[in-house]
This record gives sequence, structure tokens and C-alpha cells, in this order.
Amino acid sequence: MIAAPEIPTDFNLLQESETHFSSDTDFEDIEGKNQKQGKGKTCKKGKKGPGDKGKGGNGGGKPSGPNRMNGHHQQNGVENMMLFEVVKMGKSAMQSVVDDWIESYKHDRDISLLDLINFFIQCSGCKGVVTAEMFRHMQNSEIIRKMTEEFDEDSGDYPLTMAGPQWKKFKSSFCEFIGVLVRQCQYSIIYDEYMMDTVISLLTGLSDSQVRAFRHTSTLAAMKLMTALVNVALNLSINMDNTQRQYEAERNKMIGKRANDRLELLLQKRKELQENQDEIENMMNAIFKGVFVHRYRDAIAEIRAICIEEIGIWMKMYSDAFLNDSYLKYVGWTMHDKQGEVRLKCLTALQGLYYNKELNSKLELFTSRFKDRIVSMTLDKEYDVAVQAIKLLTLVLQSSEEVLTAEDCENVYHLVYSAHRPVAVAAGEFLYKKLFSRRDPEEDGILKRRGRQSPNANLVKTLVFFFLESELHEHAAYLVDSMWDCATELLKDWECMNSLLLEEPLSGEEPLTDRQESALIEIMLCTIRQAAECHPPVGRGTGKRVLTAKEKKTQLDDRTRITELFAVALPQLLAKYSIDAEKVTNLLQLPQYFDLEIYTTGRLEKHLDALLRQIRDIVEKHTDTDVLEACSKTYHALCNEEFTIFNRVDIARSQLIDELADKFNRLLEDFLQEGEEPDEDDAYQVLSTLKRITAFHNTHDLSRWDLFGCNYKLLKTGIENGDMPEQIVIHALQCTHYVILWQLAKITESSSTKEDLLRLKKQMRVFCQICQHYLTNVNTAVKEQAFTILCDVLMISSHQIMSGGRDMLEPLVYTPDSSLQSELLSFILDHVFIDQDDDNNSAGLFSDGQQDDEASKIEALHKRRNLLAAFCKLIVYTVVEMNTAADIFKQYMKYYNDYGDIIKETMSKTRQIDKIQCAKTLILSLQQLFNEMIQENGYNFDRSSPTFSGIKELARRFALTFGLDQLKTREAIAMLHKDGIEFAFKEPNPQGESHPPLNLAFLDILSEFSSKLLRQDKRTVYVYLEKFMTFQMSLRREDVWLPLMSYRNSLLAGGDDDTMSVISGISSRGSTVRNKKTKPATGKRKLPEAEESSSSDSMWLNREQTMHTPVMMQTPQLTSTIMREPKRLRPEENYMGVYPIQPEHHPTPLDYNRRGTSLMEDDEEPIVEDVMMSSEGRIEDLNEGMDFDTMDIDLPPSKNRRERTELKPDFFDPASIMDESVLGVSMF
Repeated sequence: MIAAPEIPTDFNLLQESETHFSSDTDFEDIEGKNQKQGKGKTCKKGKKGPGDKGKGGNGGGKPSGPNRMNGHHQQNGVENMMLFEVVKMGKSAMQSVVDDWIESYKHDRDISLLDLINFFIQCSGCKGVVTAEMFRHMQNSEIIRKMTEEFDEDSGDYPLTMAGPQWKKFKSSFCEFIGVLVRQCQYSIIYDEYMMDTVISLLTGLSDSQVRAFRHTSTLAAMKLMTALVNVALNLSINMDNTQRQYEAERNKMIGKRANDRLELLLQKRKELQENQDEIENMMNAIFKGVFVHRYRDAIAEIRAICIEEIGIWMKMYSDAFLNDSYLKYVGWTMHDKQGEVRLKCLTALQGLYYNKELNSKLELFTSRFKDRIVSMTLDKEYDVAVQAIKLLTLVLQSSEEVLTAEDCENVYHLVYSAHRPVAVAAGEFLYKKLFSRRDPEEDGILKRRGRQSPNANLVKTLVFFFLESELHEHAAYLVDSMWDCATELLKDWECMNSLLLEEPLSGEEPLTDRQESALIEIMLCTIRQAAECHPPVGRGTGKRVLTAKEKKTQLDDRTRITELFAVALPQLLAKYSIDAEKVTNLLQLPQYFDLEIYTTGRLEKHLDALLRQIRDIVEKHTDTDVLEACSKTYHALCNEEFTIFNRVDIARSQLIDELADKFNRLLEDFLQEGEEPDEDDAYQVLSTLKRITAFHNTHDLSRWDLFGCNYKLLKTGIENGDMPEQIVIHALQCTHYVILWQLAKITESSSTKEDLLRLKKQMRVFCQICQHYLTNVNTAVKEQAFTILCDVLMISSHQIMSGGRDMLEPLVYTPDSSLQSELLSFILDHVFIDQDDDNNSAGLFSDGQQDDEASKIEALHKRRNLLAAFCKLIVYTVVEMNTAADIFKQYMKYYNDYGDIIKETMSKTRQIDKIQCAKTLILSLQQLFNEMIQENGYNFDRSSPTFSGIKELARRFALTFGLDQLKTREAIAMLHKDGIEFAFKEPNPQGESHPPLNLAFLDILSEFSSKLLRQDKRTVYVYLEKFMTFQMSLRREDVWLPLMSYRNSLLAGGDDDTMSVISGISSRGSTVRNKKTKPATGKRKLPEAEESSSSDSMWLNREQTMHTPVMMQTPQLTSTIMREPKRLRPEENYMGVYPIQPEHHPTPLDYNRRGTSLMEDDEEPIVEDVMMSSEGRIEDLNEGMDFDTMDIDLPPSKNRRERTELKPDFFDPASIMDESVLGVSMF
């Protein structure tokens, strides 16, 4: 840091009347320094007495005169703006604003200081103004009380929290003003024992206020003031060191050459600097102990964050004085804060310290105490905090690798697989620094080597080893994306990866195992995809972003490199690994990212032919679906009509399909010959060929090979004989489905003849009949395939097909008949709504046959969810009747964990289509459950049984889905009650009218929906209910008639709910008004005329109004923000006199233990509105010893200063701040 200029010692002292200060600082204003009296007493008194405040440059009693306003002169009768307005605008140069204030202060410091006080008051959002009379004769506590009374209570906003463009830069301008003020006053005014004393005392008092605006604004001002003073102290320290060196150099000269005058000047200068530094220490200590120690635990997170942010700046700026365990402990403790923004400030503050390696020695003890906490914060529920925690650990790792244990590193390693990209990228950088950034010295000689001998070869192997050891994660794409930003050179070294796969290992080098080769191929594919697509994998990021010109150029260059390298290498790789399905599947995806033009421009046609030959061989060798689909997609990627290689690839593809189609027809003819029993070899040949054709038909249009006829013949034979192998049926169904889809696409895209439409219509009808037949197949896999395809075909051929102006497709519309709808529903009930443990069939679909395997259960559940979603889609798009959904809705509670989201969404969509029909479907589902219960238990069932209670709970859940807007669902709810009443009285009791109807208990279920009726609708429903009741029924009081009684009561007792809501609304509005603004409540409140439509209404209203007349409760007393006993307060600064505090009231202490143990969980518990986030006892401990004579901030001695003692340890008692249980770690 550059030393500040030396202060001249030979100033010409001028009288005030003869001096015109025009400098940018108060450098020339030594008058303020000459007026100093009594060093070391800064801020000892909390506030000035009336006599003290009268002292000023002009005697204090001099009026400001009509030509002054807030310290600024009037020019031509126009008043200059106040300080607050200037800072609010943020347009003026802050230094000129401060210089104007300094000039005003030199003429009349009382008036200028009053301007500054009002500036802080206004910045807090207070409309009050401190007058000169108040400034002279009132204590600070009285001034703050007065300002509090004038605070605008109608709004909780104040400048620091207001939104809008005019307040956007207010905070930065406010902070800049304070910094510039101290910087411009640092040579004299801050030492005059007047300005700083008054400002610090005011800010300390305001920071103690229970008004959030005062507390927030004053804390920010005090912390920025402290930061500016730290900078002044640092400059003083540098000047003292320079002065000491000059003094030593002069004193070491020979006596003849030594200038005694200069020695005396240097000694005097050093003494003045020492005195100034002592005063700065006093000021900083006053702010630290008066503001920081209390506010870093404030109830408002933003205030706590301000304190932590600033102490981080102090430790970084002046590490000799502040970077010790006395101050670090505050950051360590606050890392356990409940709010993420505070924890974030702790981490960013520490990053600034760990970044400087020269400070590492001072951080050793802190690191050992709080390292575990930092590691745990990598799993913070706030992603921003987790990212900064990982970055902080990366800095710790760079400073010393021995600090972090292997377990600590592993906790960060697995985060490279996080779905949140910033967390994963930070973890990837940590991983790279730990495992990949080190390079052996002997490798420097082989930096220019390429391929297997390049220095990246070992790093690529390390990456493969790490990927394989991450057994819980098998997502190579996530790993590559995490390291993409920091290890781009390594991940793009495809020559090295290719060499490791193709070349023989060097002497003494261990070859890669089969598992390692598979992992390397997968990683290589992911790096190529990342380079070609330039966006994160699925699950990371919100979508594709627009690439910059530089990124586009890099993308093109990478694709060119990829094509030039792998156009040659890919055929060799496929030849080497042709029998390995997993490796071949990944390798075959590479051509999707080629720049196909390079095959022509680079004269690589022979390599293209080699690639096509290898793909053909792979198709002939493999029957695995994944491999065949990869081959199909590769052909599709290469068959691009825009490039000249299209004809070459198209010929190869057509030849392959011709051979497969001819082979399939030949095999099928032999396979279906009558009178012969097909053997297993014939079935395998048919199945393998059908698999290949199906895989290619998924991607390519094979309509010209007319595959519908042969597949239809195969499926029809399977229905007739019933002995067709299940895999053949499954693939034949799939292939036929592709045939129909390709023909439909061709008809939709181009004009087609009526014959084409009729032929496709006939094929679709026949295919639907075939699928319907296979729904009754004995094999579960076949039934699931038939169901899935049938749902897709029905969706495609629904009335939706004509949308978008495609009326010509009307002949293709197909609506399933009732028998087909019933079969689809039966399939769902039999194969979806089953117990997990009994799902032997679904679990048996897996080749490993491990029914108890957790992964198999999850996969089976996923498949059942897809089946249910396919059927619910038919309901939502009205392909099947809505009442079929009743069998689905009634399973809502029983299978809530597995399918609750699907069923609930189906309810929502059907209600949007037809509210009334949806309501009828809901009541139908409840009726079905009721009938099932009757069949199982008979009519004399117990209404307290779990079965009946479950139906009532389901009805309650159904009622909740109707929402709060009763007007929107009015007709639907009324119709629901109508159907429910009819069902309840549908079956009369055979024993006569003296006995209840058989379904009367259903009214108990129906009463769950009564709360959703409007008042007038309740009367309508009640009238409808009376049509089914006889006079004898209304007189019955036996238990068997309780459902009718409870349902009637639900319609009658709730008839005045609307009135009650009106009264409660009026009550709630009235109760929000403060006592001083509220008139006494009376029982004569007038209700709206609409509510007085009948005499009975009026009777209910009057009765309810009498019962529910809101009682105006006593306005709760403002919660104290700091609870102190009077004896603990400084006698001069009893700011808490602003509000009366009941001595028996104590704030509820926060449970810090729970915060420490469950920081990663969502916590909705509100912070108790107590400025001090601790119990009263701890606050009392903090307030002890707060006398400003005790100066704990002791700046370090100068390097050459012998008279200063070493820095004394300054450890606050941890028990006075937080107890051990707060952090779970030992304190310093």
C-alpha cells in the first residue's frame, strides 16, 4: 500500500476570518486539531450535555440565518438540496458534496452536524426533523424517542428496502457518502472530539432502537464508518513506519551530518501520529462494542449479514490488527445462522482471507475449529451457500492439502453428480484441483507428445478410475459437465482417448480392463456430445441458451476435429469391439455429431464405406434392441439429403432392408405352414429378423416394403392358435404400430387419395381389434404391450386428429365402444391397482427374476404409472366416457403414494372439461365404494369401521379439490348432492317405512360436501331432501337415523356461513386498526342489504351478529427488540426509555441446537422479533464492561516501534455470546 503523504509541520496559522478553505479535504484545517482537549476520551460520554452542544466554530449560538438550508448556501434565492436528496439522486460527485459539507462545518459546526444528524434520520425513512433546539437541550435518547413517535407507521418500507429505480442505487450512494466523509476528514476534523463523538453516539443509539428502519440504517452506517476508520488506521500505521525509518536513518548518521531539527520534527510527527492512532482505536472500539457485538446477532438477517460482511473487510484490509481469533470467532459462530444470506456472507468473507496465502498461518486455528462446519455447508439447503462453501474448500485445499482429510474430500467429490449445475461445477473444480492439477516434474519433457504418451494419458486414466469408483452414480454426462469449465483441455484430448483404446500398452504399462474401456468410451462420448451441442445434459440448466460468436466458432472447430479424427478411427473401434453390445451402442452414437461435409471435402469416402460395412456387420451379429436402434439412428444421421454422401448411404441402407424384408417373408412363410410344429430355431430366426426390422422401422419409413400384411398374418395366427412366442407377438405389435404411424404421417403431410384414407382406416380398425384380443392374453408382457399401443392408437384416431384444419382426416376418427372401454378399464384395475408385494407378474418381466430387488420394484412401479397415465389421457381427452374414471378416482386414498399425483391431475383436467360431469363421477366413485362395503359387510355395518371411515376421508379429500371459489363450482356441487340424495333413498327398506332406507348411511359421506354449498343452495338441497323424507323420518332419533340427522344439520346449521364470513371479515378489518384509531365496537353494525333478504335471514344475522360481534382486544404491546434491565444500561444512554417494557416479559430464546443439526432441512420457524438473538441473561453479560474507557481494539505496534507492547489477546467470553450447544464445536 502506498504510504500517505507526510503532514507538513510548518503550517501558516491564519485567523478564521482571513481563511477561505477551498481544498478538497480538511487537510489545511488545523484549527480543529488545535482545539482538541484531552486525548483518549472519544465517545466516552454517550451524549453531549446542553453546554457541550453549544460549542462550535461560531460559538454554537449563532443562528444559521435565512440564507442557509441544511448546511448549503442559497444562490439567487434558490435553495440547494439537502444531503439526503443529493445522496438519493446519486448523480452528483460525492466528493464535492462532502467538500461542501466540510466547508460548512468549518464555518458553523453545530448547524452542519445537525444537517448530518437529520441526514441519518431521513435515510431511515423517518419524516421527523431534529431542530437546533432539540439538538442543544435534549439527550440522544430523547431525540430518538421523539423521532420514533414521528415515524410513519403506515408503511414498513424505508429507503434501504424500497423498490424502484430511484432507490436502486441508494444503498451504494449512502455507503459511498460515509466513506468519502471520513476520507476527506481524516486529517483533522475526525480528531476534534466533536463530530465523531456525536455521530458515533447517535448511530449507537439508533442501532439499539426497536424500530427496524433505524436499526438497519444506523448499523449499515456504523459498519461503513468503521470500515473507513480501519482504512485511516492502516494509513496511520504506514505513516508511522515511514516516520520511524526516517528517524532511524537520520539518527544513524554521523554527528556532523545529523540534522537535529529534523530529528525533533520527526519525533514530533511520530508523537502526533501515535496520538491520532490512539484516538482512532478509541473510535473503532466504541463502534465495535457499541454496535457490532450486538447487531451481529440481530433478529433481522440483513443486519446480521451487514456486520459479517464488514468484519470480513476489516480482517482482509488490516490483517495485522483484525485477523486473529478474537474476530474470526464471530464469523465462525455465524456460519450456523438460520438464514442463508448470512451464511453466504460468512463464506465470502472467509474466501477473501484464504485467497491470500500469506494469511494462512493466522487461519490455522480457525480452520481446525470450523473445518467440519464448512464441509457440512457443501450440503446446505441454499444452493448459493453450498457453491461458496465448495469454493472456500478449494481455496483451503490450495493453501494446504494436509488440512482436508480423505473423508472431507469425498464429501465434495460426489457433488459433481448434483442436478444443480453451479454446485456441480464448483465440485468439479475442487476435484480437478485435488486429483488432476498436479504434474510431475519429469513430465515437463513430454509435454509435446501426443496420444498414449502424452501427459494427459495418466489424467484420463485417473478420470476413468474416479468414475468407476463412484458406484452410486453412473452418469458420465454429469461428471463431464461438472469438469467442463476447468478441465476443457483434458476432456477434449480425444487423440489420447482414442490411443488408449486402439494402441497397445507401452512396456511396463498395465492395459485397461474391459470395464475401464467401457467407462472410457462412455466418457469420450459424453465429451463429444458436450462439445458438439454446447449445453449441459438433461436435468441441468433450464434450456438451450444462445451461443456467442466465440462459442459458435469453438463449436464448429470442435466438430471439425471430431469428424477428422473419428471418421478414420470409428471403423477401427467398431471392428475391435463389434461383439460388445455396450461399447458398440455408445460408439455408434458418434456420427450424430459429425460434420458430414468433411467426408467429401476431406476425401474420406473410403472410411465412410468402412463405417457402413461395420454397421452392417453389427446388425447381422446383434439382436439386442439398444444396439439395433443405435444402428438405425446412425443410418438416419448419415442419410441427410443435404450432403453428397446421401446416395452412398441410402443405397447401403436399402440393400440392408431388402435383405431383412426378404428373409423375414421367407422365414414367416415356413414358420406359419399348416400342419407343422415350429421349432425353437425357426422361432429365433423369425424373432431376430423381426427385431431388426422393427428397430429400423422406428426411425425409417419402410412403407414400400409393405410390412403390414405379414405382421397381420403373424398376429392373427397367434390369436387363432394361442401358442405364438410372446416376444414375437410383442415385436409384431410394435412393428405394425410403426407401419400405421408412418402411413398416417405421409397422409397428413401430403395430399392423399380417398383410397389411401380408406385403406388406412381399415388397417387401424383391424389393428385395434387385434390389440383388443391380445388384452386377454395369458402373458402379462403381451397384454401390457397391447394396452399401451391400443391407448396410443385410440388417442391418435380420436376427434383431435381433425384439429388444425385437417378435416380431410375425418374418416380416420374412431371412438371405442363400451366393450373396449370396459376391457381397458379392467386391465387397469387388474394390473395397476395391485399391492407391491403381490406384483409377481410385473416383477417377473425382468430377466434377472429378482422380485425382491429394489430396483426391479421401482421399475415395475414406473411401468404401472405409465399404464395408468396412458388410460387417464384417454379420459382427459374424452376418448372414453368420463364416468369410467370413477373406478380410478376411488383408488385415490388407497394408492395415494404411488399414483396420487396422476389421479389428482386427472380430476383437475376433467373438472376443466365438464364440472358437472366430473362431480357426478366423483359421487359415483363413492357410491361404488359404498356398494362394495355393503356387499362385504352387509347393511348392518359399523359406521365407525375403518372401511366406512376411509370412504368418508376420501369424500373429504374430494371436497378439498373443489377449491375455495364456491361460485365456480356451485352447479357441480349441487348436482353432486342431488345424486347423493337419490342414491341414499334409492333402496327402500323391505321392513317398511319405519326402518331407514338401505343406503341411508351414505348421507353421512355426503355431508362432507355440505361446506362447499352456498347458503341459498343449502336451502335448495334441503328442500330437495325433504321430498324423499316422510313425516315419520323427521321425528326419528334412533342411531340408525343419525346419518339423516347429521346431513340435515349440515344443511341447516351452516345456512348462515356467509353471514358469519361477512362478520368475520368486518371483524378482521376492524382488528387491524390500532387502538388509538379505533372507536369502541357496538352491536349495531349495519350489514349489507343483500344479506337481509328475508325475515329468517335477518333473524340468523342478528343472532350471529350478537354472538360474533368482534371484541376489540387490547393492542399487543410492541415486542421489545432488546431486553435489558435498567441497571445494565449505560446511565448516559438509556435509549430503551423510548418504549415502556414490562419487566416480567422475556423474549423467547431461539433454539440454536435445532438449527445446527438440521440446517439442510426446510425450516419455517419464524425468528422471534428480538434484535438480540439470545436470551436476556446473555445480553446482560454482553453489556457488562461496556465502558468506553476499556479499549479492546489495539492496533498492532509498528515494525520499528519499541515502546508499544505486543498485541494483547482479546477473547470475548464465548458463553456471553453463544453457548457450546449452539455450534457443536469447541470455542477458542
